[in-house]
Amino acid sequence: MHVPAQRGGPVDSSHRSRLVDTCARIAASRPFEITIVAIILANGVVLGLETYPNLGMAGSALHALEWFFRTVFVIEIAIRLLAYGRRPQDFFRHGWNVFDFLVIVAIFVPALHGDSALLRIVRVLRMVRLVRFSPGLRTIVAALWRSLPGIGGFFALAVVTLYVYGMAGWLIFKDVYPEDYGDIGRSLLTLFVLLSLETLPDLIEDGMAFSPWTVLYYASFVVITVNLLLNILIAVFVNSMEEARRLEMTEGLASGYDEDGDGVPDELDRIAISQRLDDLRTLIVELERELRIDRDDGRLRRTGKD
Repeated sequence: MHVPAQRGGPVDSSHRSRLVDTCARIAASRPFEITIVAIILANGVVLGLETYPNLGMAGSALHALEWFFRTVFVIEIAIRLLAYGRRPQDFFRHGWNVFDFLVIVAIFVPALHGDSALLRIVRVLRMVRLVRFSPGLRTIVAALWRSLPGIGGFFALAVVTLYVYGMAGWLIFKDVYPEDYGDIGRSLLTLFVLLSLETLPDLIEDGMAFSPWTVLYYASFVVITVNLLLNILIAVFVNSMEEARRLEMTEGLASGYDEDGDGVPDELDRIAISQRLDDLRTLIVELERELRIDRDDGRLRRTGKD
């Protein structure tokens, strides 16, 4: 049976021992992924139940379930490591594998034993592991990561804009509304809360009581920061999302099936065949158009002779 290699996957099955081959099949199987996802979700439910006080006997059961989850996760990591055969270091070439390994191994750190807050944070991080099992979530996370440079520029522009409007607000309202604009810190805080637009009616009402011209201040702030800057942020993220999708598709095609053994993934074969069929349809349509023109010309010539 053909076993598809995972991304950055294990070595060729011809060089594996029976144990490595078994682990590779298990790690690449869909039921294995579904089982791990179910365990992660169950672990999240247990974490939520542990937040309730006075659990009584249920507390002991939840504690036993926590040890069960730890055992399952350790077995999972062991299987995925063994699937790489004599090159277990390849497992750590990918960020999600490193994250999974650190989260699972953290339970063996002596400082995290007991009921410390740090241990709870590590246990909550297990829920983040759901991202690796969902292509859609992986694409979103990859898009967020790729958009960081653009977001950095956006953040700098937003800070400058807020600072300019904060200083303007301080100059305009410092004597009238010192609780909101008494200094640059209060002014920036007021404008930051205004980004949600919840305080806009109250601020406009207070501004109108001072001067009708203050409407221009708030209107320009809303247009520039809330609308323009927000749209820029959305554009940066959407562009990064498209790049992440293309990268995900390219990597997926590169690691796809090749059942015909021609060295080209079957998905690429299907795309090539589809393109050829489209070209053939276009050619047929052009031929039909030319033949139709020839037939029409023949009719016209016969009609002229008649």
